[in-house]
Amino acid sequence: MSTALANDRLQKRFDKWDADGNGVLERGDFQEEAAKIAHGFGKAPDSREVQALKDAFNGLFDYLAREAGVGPDGSLSKDQFLQVTGNLIFEGGEANFNRVLGPVVKAIVGICDKNDDGKINSSEFEAWLGGIGVNRTEAKEAFQQVDTNGDGELSLDELLAAVREFHFGRLDVELLG
Repeated sequence: MSTALANDRLQKRFDKWDADGNGVLERGDFQEEAAKIAHGFGKAPDSREVQALKDAFNGLFDYLAREAGVGPDGSLSKDQFLQVTGNLIFEGGEANFNRVLGPVVKAIVGICDKNDDGKINSSEFEAWLGGIGVNRTEAKEAFQQVDTNGDGELSLDELLAAVREFHFGRLDVELLG
């Protein structure tokens, strides 16, 4: 994978998450992203599932802020974000990546897992991607790419691998919007 592609994807993530457009990422930007995702799924802001998503995004922000040395009330510049996320994705190893991003992916699973089995079937996955703006046809194709074991359901491990593979440039399915 080219460093340019990775950098481009991380820059787009920064720009997307910079909800107020002020050029830095703050806790409020992460809370806004959680609220947008919840809204995309039609979930009430005070629901248990949405609270878990907010907590997960707060945890992600705390990790990034700590690694950037700005503290929980600080803000991350684009350069700091690119450095910390680049280290997480490309140097920190799969276990560290899963520890940091696992709660976010698990919380999104919790929002769209209608039968509450901890896995995502194709219709739930279509709802997930629809919630972040992907059309149904693309979602169906993406499901086939992410379902690496072919069992018709996506586990948390498959979903985390898909997020990681996206950032490595080996998959074009963007699960985090």
